[in-house]
Amino acid sequence: MVQKYQSPVRVYKYPFELIMAAYERRFPTCPLIPMFVGSDTVNEFKSEDGAIHVIERRCKLDVDAPRLLKKIAGVDFVYFVQKNSLNSRERTLHIEAHNETFSNRVIINEHCCYTVHPENEDWTCFEQSASLDIKSFFGFESTVEKIAMKQYTSNIKKGKEIIEYYLHQLEEEGITFVPRWTPPSITPSSETSSSSCKKQAASMAVVIPDAALKEGLSGDALSSPSAPEPVVGTPDDKLDADYIKRYLGDLTPLQESCLIRLRQWLQETHKGKIPKDEHILRFLRARDFNIDKAREIMCQSLTWRKQHQVDYILDTWTPPQVLQDYYAGGWHHHDKDGRPLYVLRLGQMDTKGLVRALGEEALLRYVLSINEEGLRRCEENTKVFGRPISSWTCLVDLEGLNMRHLWRPGVKALLRIIEVVEANYPETLGRLLILRAPRVFPVLWTLVSPFIDDNTRRKFLIYAGNDYQGPGGLLDYIDKEIIPDFLSGECMCEVPEGGLVPKSLYRTAEELENEDLKLWTETIYQSASVFKGAPHEILVQIVDASSVITWDFDVCKGDIVFNIYHSKRSPQPPKKDSLGAHSITSPGGNNVQLIDKVWQLGRDYSMVESPLICKEGESVQGSHVTRWPGFYILQWKFHSMPACAASSLPRVDDVLASLQVSSHKCKVMYYTEVIGSEDFRGSMTSLESSHSGFSQLSAATTSSSQSHSSSMISSE
Repeated sequence: MVQKYQSPVRVYKYPFELIMAAYERRFPTCPLIPMFVGSDTVNEFKSEDGAIHVIERRCKLDVDAPRLLKKIAGVDFVYFVQKNSLNSRERTLHIEAHNETFSNRVIINEHCCYTVHPENEDWTCFEQSASLDIKSFFGFESTVEKIAMKQYTSNIKKGKEIIEYYLHQLEEEGITFVPRWTPPSITPSSETSSSSCKKQAASMAVVIPDAALKEGLSGDALSSPSAPEPVVGTPDDKLDADYIKRYLGDLTPLQESCLIRLRQWLQETHKGKIPKDEHILRFLRARDFNIDKAREIMCQSLTWRKQHQVDYILDTWTPPQVLQDYYAGGWHHHDKDGRPLYVLRLGQMDTKGLVRALGEEALLRYVLSINEEGLRRCEENTKVFGRPISSWTCLVDLEGLNMRHLWRPGVKALLRIIEVVEANYPETLGRLLILRAPRVFPVLWTLVSPFIDDNTRRKFLIYAGNDYQGPGGLLDYIDKEIIPDFLSGECMCEVPEGGLVPKSLYRTAEELENEDLKLWTETIYQSASVFKGAPHEILVQIVDASSVITWDFDVCKGDIVFNIYHSKRSPQPPKKDSLGAHSITSPGGNNVQLIDKVWQLGRDYSMVESPLICKEGESVQGSHVTRWPGFYILQWKFHSMPACAASSLPRVDDVLASLQVSSHKCKVMYYTEVIGSEDFRGSMTSLESSHSGFSQLSAATTSSSQSHSSSMISSE
C-alpha cells in the first residue's frame, strides 16, 4: 500500500534569496541531521543568464535501523538522488528526490517547493509532498515502514531548526540581505534560453506528487521542511502552517498531511460547499487519522446533511413551544478551557411527556439544532480566546432522575439520537460532567453505554451526591462565578426548569404518524385486563441475585394495586379449565393468574415491595434489585373500596361476575425487562443495593434503609 504525505504551506518571514542562501549551506553535509552523512554532485546546469540553476546530488544516508535488518539487507548506507531546480527569475526552487538503494523493492518519491508568498514578496512559502511504496523487503515490510515513518517525521520536525540555524549563521556573518537576480543585457539567444527555462520551471511547478512518505529524505526533509512563522489566515486552496496551529491545534506532520489530503480530495470530488477544516479534522480524529475510514464516514455524513438540510436548521426551523417550555437544557457561558458549556437538567425533564407530545423526530431535530449551535459557538470562542476550540462541555444534572426516564420508547429514542450524533458530530464533546447521579443511574448507563463510542466514554466524569463540590469536582473545570444557582452556585441559569408536560399536549400515535413522527410503541407493550378478584400476574425467573427487574406500565382504565412477590418455587403454569379460571382472554387483553389459592403469604411466597396504588391514567416506571434468586411475580390487582373488600364470592365466581360488570374491569399496558447482574454490577460505584428509594419527578428522593432491596418507582 502506498503511504503518502503532504505538508501544509509553511511561511518564512524572510525573502526568498536569503532563504536560498541558508538552504545552500546545508550541503555537502548537515550537522543538524546526523543521518545525512554526505553528498556528491553528479550533474549540474546553469543558464547563460544565471537565472536557472539545476544541480543533481547523490546523498548518502545512515538510516537508524536495527543492525540485524542492515545485515540482512546487506547495506550500511542508503543513497538518494536529489535534483534541485532553482529559477531565480521566477524566485522558485523545486526539489525532487527518489531512492537509489533498493529501488526495485522500495519506491520513495519526494517533491518540495519554495516560492514567494503571494501576498508579501518578502516572505517565502514552502510545501512538501512524498510517497512511499514498499513492494517487498525480505519479509520485513512492516518494520521498514515503521522505521521510515519515524525517520521522516523526525526530519520534518527538524526543518525549522535547520533554516533558523543557517539564517542565524548568516546574520552573525553580517549577511542579512541578498539582492534579487537581475537579467544581464538582453540578447536573442539569452531571451530564448530564458523563455525555455521559464517553461521548464512552470512545468515543474505543476508536478506535485502524492503525499505522505514514511521516510523520504530530500529537499526540505534533508534541509528545512518545516518553517518558522507563517501568516495567519484561511487560504482557499492551501493550508498555512500557522493557520493550522492557530485555528486547528498542534498536529503532527502526518496529521497535517491527512487533513490536507482529505481536504483536497473533497475539493476534487464534492462540488459545492466543502466542510470547514475543523469539521474535517473531527472525522479524522474519530478514526485515528485513517484517511479511508474518515473519508467514508464523512461522505455518509455529507449526504445525510444534504438530504435533511441540516446546514439550514438554525435559520429555518423554530422549536415547538413545548420544547422551549419543558426541555430543561440550554447554553451557559463557557468552561475554564474556553469550551462552550451546555447545561442539561435531565432529572427535571419529562422525557416521556416530550416524546408523547412531540414524537421522536422533533426531539431529534432539536438535538441536531443544539449541535449546530455548538459548532457555531466553538468558532466564536476560537476567535475570542485566540486558540483552537473545537468541542464543548456538557454538564448533566441528574437530580430527580427516576425510572420514569427509563420509559422504553424514550430510551429507544435516546439511543437513536446518540447514534445520529455519534455518526455526524464526532469529537465535538470535549467533556461530560454528570452530577448528582442517583441510584437509578446505573440502569440508564447500562442501557445506553454500549452505544457510545469508547473515545467519547472516556470523557465522562460522574459524581454522586454532593461529590462535585469537593476536590476534583466542578471547580476544576468551571469558574466559580458561573456555577449555576441550582448547583449551589452564584450564577443565575436561564435553562428552563422542565417539569411534567401536561397530558393535554399529548398526541396519539396516529396523529404523530400522520406528521411522519412515529412513536416506537408497536411491539414493546402488552395489554392485560384486570378484574375484580382476578389479578393479572407475570412470572420473572431470576438466576443471579442482584439482577434488576424493570417495569413500565400505563393504567388505561380503572384503579389498580401493583405488587411484587418472591417465591422459591415456581407457580404452576396456568390451567385452562372449563370455567377458564386461570386464563381469561377478552377483547380488551389477556388475564393470567399464577398464585395458587392455597398459597399463603409469608409461607409460600413473600412481598418484596410495598403495594403501590395507581389511579386511572397514571404512567408508572420502576425497578427492583433482586436480593435472592428464584421466582418473582409482578401483579396488577383490582383496587376495591374497603366496603367491597369483604366479598365472600369465590375467585372463579368473581371472575365470571366481573365479565358482566364493566365497572369491575381495569386495563393496563405494560412492558418488563430484566438486566442481568453481570451487566449491572460495576456500572456505577455509587449504587447502594441495600437501600430502597421512592421518588417522583417533582419531589425530592427519599430513602429507607429498612428494605433489603433497591427500587425506584415513580408515578405520574
